[in-house]
Amino acid sequence: MGYLKAVLNDDKNLEIKNLKILISTGKQLKRDVSKYEKELKKYDGQAVSKERPKIIKLNEIENVKKIDNIKKPKVDDNADSSKYTIKAVVSRDNMIIIDFYDSITKDFVDFKEDKTSNTFQDIYQLKGNFKDAYPTKLSIDGVDQIVIKQKDSKTLEILFEDKTNLKTIYFINRNRVVLKVLDLNKKKNKATISKAVKVYKPGLNRVVVLDAGHGGKDSGAIGSEDKMYEKYTVFNVTKYLESVLKERGYKVYLTRNNDRFIKVRNRTVLANDKHADIFVSIHANAAHKSKIKELQGIETFFLSPARSERAKRVAALENQSDISNMSGSTQKAFLESLNRPRITASHKLSIDIQRNMLYETRLLHKDVEDGGVREGPFWVLVGAQMPSVLIEIGYITHPKEGKRLFNKKYQEALAVGIANGIDSYFAKNP
Repeated sequence: MGYLKAVLNDDKNLEIKNLKILISTGKQLKRDVSKYEKELKKYDGQAVSKERPKIIKLNEIENVKKIDNIKKPKVDDNADSSKYTIKAVVSRDNMIIIDFYDSITKDFVDFKEDKTSNTFQDIYQLKGNFKDAYPTKLSIDGVDQIVIKQKDSKTLEILFEDKTNLKTIYFINRNRVVLKVLDLNKKKNKATISKAVKVYKPGLNRVVVLDAGHGGKDSGAIGSEDKMYEKYTVFNVTKYLESVLKERGYKVYLTRNNDRFIKVRNRTVLANDKHADIFVSIHANAAHKSKIKELQGIETFFLSPARSERAKRVAALENQSDISNMSGSTQKAFLESLNRPRITASHKLSIDIQRNMLYETRLLHKDVEDGGVREGPFWVLVGAQMPSVLIEIGYITHPKEGKRLFNKKYQEALAVGIANGIDSYFAKNP
């Protein structure tokens, strides 16, 4: 750590009264010695000192002459100047400012450095006494600790302590001493970079409930081959999605953790009990025999009165275990339960999930078809008191897409796409 001594002359121009060149025996600094020895001859001609380990170059005090513009610290004008030699000590920005009652010289300041097992210390000792040394608190943003104390009746000590080796300088202007810490911005930038390497957790403080459709006695849609049941593939995708979301900091709950049957109307109970932020129900679609080679693609639905025949058909298929028993009054209550803000939020969530699912799955298969974002009166979503969507991850009845739905890599791609969509939704709707 190095230091410079400088004063301002009466014309407020910078005048170096005494310049110590601080060097080590290291090769990297030898080339600077001759340059600074020339500077020495211009001033006091003082010899080079080898007591200190670092060099502070002249350009580091290029703004010293602005020191006279610093607002004077508030002092006690009634203080007894015959008893105390120092008026005030304050910290401002990256400086400690010490005002004396009378003009001072460079002999008033002594500097030394020390090192403990954990910290570096820059210690300044000033000739003088300060009435309020002990109650005064000093701090500079970026310096771990600054201690001020009246070491004895004739010496005021100010100590800078930090885990890093600070670079400090001081200069004198008539009856003022300024202690300045250099390169604090570099230290702050390093701290910012250090924090930036921490793993980003977009799901912190977010609760998600995942619903794997069907289960148990309800196999859901059936594919073209043996045991190609909807309940199996959607459960696998849900488990992969649970793992991805937990890694990203989300708190995740599943409506079923195994192959068991849960009534559709009971699936949102868990979401409401856990005060979930979103509810996601995962299903696979099916087509009539006449269209099994025609219908394919990923679709995402949000709760709303159906506006298309396709949406009505899909909803009827998924609702069949419960909606067939709905009376007219129940159906009326169904429609009245829909509220516009929840529908709007669910629509936004659907868009983000659909877009990201398509992106991830098309990395594996470029021909994945976009079935779009659609509205539908899905009974499983009615009871949710939060934004909710129902995802149809593909047509289990399609010859090509149906087989993909039972491929591990494809299931994982679907899960990552859904997770990315959830991240995107929360990023835009904090």
